[in-house]
Amino acid sequence: MADFGLYTYQQEVVERALKRENVIIWLPTGGGKTRAAVYVAKKHLETTPNAKVMVLVNKVHLVDQHYNKEFDPKLGLHYAVRKVSGESDEKDFFGLVVQESDVVICTAQILYNALINKEEARHVELSDITLLIIDECHHTHKEEAYNKVMRLYVEKKLKGEKPLPQILGLTASPGTGGAKTLDKAVEHVLEICANLDSAIVSAKEYASELKEVVPKPRKVFKIVKERLKDPFGDHLISMMNIIHSRMNLPPDFRLKECGTQEYEADVVNLEQRGVQEKNRLLAQCALHLRQYNDALLINDTLRMIDAYRSLEEYYSKKRTNPIDGTDTFLLGLFEENQVELKNLAMDSRFENPKMDELQSTLLEQFGSGVPARAIIFTKTRKSTHYLKDWVLKNRALQEAGIKADILIGAGNGITYMTQNEQAETIENFRMGSLNLLISTSVAEEGLDIPECNLVVRYGLLTNEIAQQQAKGRARAKNSQYAVVAQAGGHEDCRERINESLEELTGQAIDRVQTMTCQDFCTKITQLREMVVTCTKIEQRRQAEKRSRNTASSIQLLCRNCFTPVASGSDIKLVENMYVNVNPAFKKHYTFGDQLTLERSFKDWEPMHTISCEICNQKWGNEIKYKKCAILPNLAIKNFVLESPGQERLPVKKWKDVPFTVEDFNFKEYCQENFPDMLD
Repeated sequence: MADFGLYTYQQEVVERALKRENVIIWLPTGGGKTRAAVYVAKKHLETTPNAKVMVLVNKVHLVDQHYNKEFDPKLGLHYAVRKVSGESDEKDFFGLVVQESDVVICTAQILYNALINKEEARHVELSDITLLIIDECHHTHKEEAYNKVMRLYVEKKLKGEKPLPQILGLTASPGTGGAKTLDKAVEHVLEICANLDSAIVSAKEYASELKEVVPKPRKVFKIVKERLKDPFGDHLISMMNIIHSRMNLPPDFRLKECGTQEYEADVVNLEQRGVQEKNRLLAQCALHLRQYNDALLINDTLRMIDAYRSLEEYYSKKRTNPIDGTDTFLLGLFEENQVELKNLAMDSRFENPKMDELQSTLLEQFGSGVPARAIIFTKTRKSTHYLKDWVLKNRALQEAGIKADILIGAGNGITYMTQNEQAETIENFRMGSLNLLISTSVAEEGLDIPECNLVVRYGLLTNEIAQQQAKGRARAKNSQYAVVAQAGGHEDCRERINESLEELTGQAIDRVQTMTCQDFCTKITQLREMVVTCTKIEQRRQAEKRSRNTASSIQLLCRNCFTPVASGSDIKLVENMYVNVNPAFKKHYTFGDQLTLERSFKDWEPMHTISCEICNQKWGNEIKYKKCAILPNLAIKNFVLESPGQERLPVKKWKDVPFTVEDFNFKEYCQENFPDMLD
């Protein structure tokens, strides 16, 4: 093991895996979980006939990272190591890739798709795999792709089907699953173990070595006093109260305090209620109140001008296509107050004291002139942009030599980064042309980011897992983990609660590890059987729900203006997209920008975004399928469903619609729309 560069504590945690036991390795961020897994994979390949190692990750960018940083350098010389993600063509013949490879690194969704796909070139059986490595395995719960894969595994195990792969899970923290007591936290850890059919192992004998290799940063609370006066925030609240009066709140509904997450949850529920009750006034007022609440949250964390700009940007898109008096009232309210809001936002006497504390925290690290790296973790993509703008315009921070950029999740659209942009930003950070990353949670988990001297948690309300992962980024010698928060505020309280939950997680794992083998196995078996039973019940419930209505009996209405635009029978499923195949649907929408994606696809390409012709509500985008069929790809969250009894149902995901969506038949579509092509 020494020639592989493993520390003694790493050798300790892989012992049971080398004996072909199913285990979860629990090591902190920076503890070398992946390197330990590569070693287990190497020994497995050397000692197992017809070995096949599958490495699962939960985010696309981790496919390249694990391939480039660990598995290919260590194993590629002697074994066929392949990487497959939704961005690569290999996913279309994944079954063949698995047959020809010794090690495959892919997203969990790709493996799950292959397990349930019966097409020979794409299909994979669990019995084809001899070692299944699951990164960030604490995500193996609920409807996560990891859990879908492991449910298939558990079902086969309970039926006595063999062979099945050895399981190796990796996690920095399984968390407590929301539990606040030790017994409930133990139950959560056991559920993760049951879902993965694995025991959990950690460094015990060599824990002191682990502490030396991965030292804990010095934690400091940077507590600021509450603003004495906040005329900008007060003015926003007065505008919200005007909307409250206009919308005729239901008598059974009491809104929480403005400027809180609880208030946001309230107005989300009000919007859904307005949709269901065909009350556009209620629904639209709730949507606008959410924007004002967002502005209050930004005002609490960032500059007043950032809060103002968030509203200005929102209303700049609302100046076209007012439908009724509700739209006119809401737009008019903002425009009547716009000048006053901007003037208040520019008044430096009432600026956010948290920004001053954040500046001081950064200058403590960078002001000495000693080279350093730092990360600020913040809540939203929007706030990363605002913070970057603040850093670039702040003379003191620029004179201290701070070179900042944002790091946010990969995706499509201007508010996301491409994978290449992510990789370039991290490389610039590694090489020193950047020394401050302003990041959302994307940098907390998995990404290979150089060790930092300073990690700042700013305006965040997250769980104990995210907190531990963020803290793990401060791995440089004498590093600091700082929490900037208002005294007694939500972030301050949450951070201290998370500290307790982190301790509770460790206690729960200790309790599980000290169980007798018989007690542990009995409990795991009970939990596995319960999961299978609950899954079958839920599948039956979903099937019954979908069978209550025929697709043709369901109408799709625009979520914003409530205009009927499609029938459920118009919707078909193709390449995991839900498209409208009725040519008449085209009259209901207008075109927007050309959608560009970082990757290409075998059978389709993205085209323009589309919006409601009446109210400009975004609906989705067109795709060109097999170079000829132009199909609108719809996001169901932008519509509301209406049943035969006139009941309206807003849904977030297509899997929740109360009817069965059939697969797209390309030949049938061509016969109906392009008969000349088939002559």
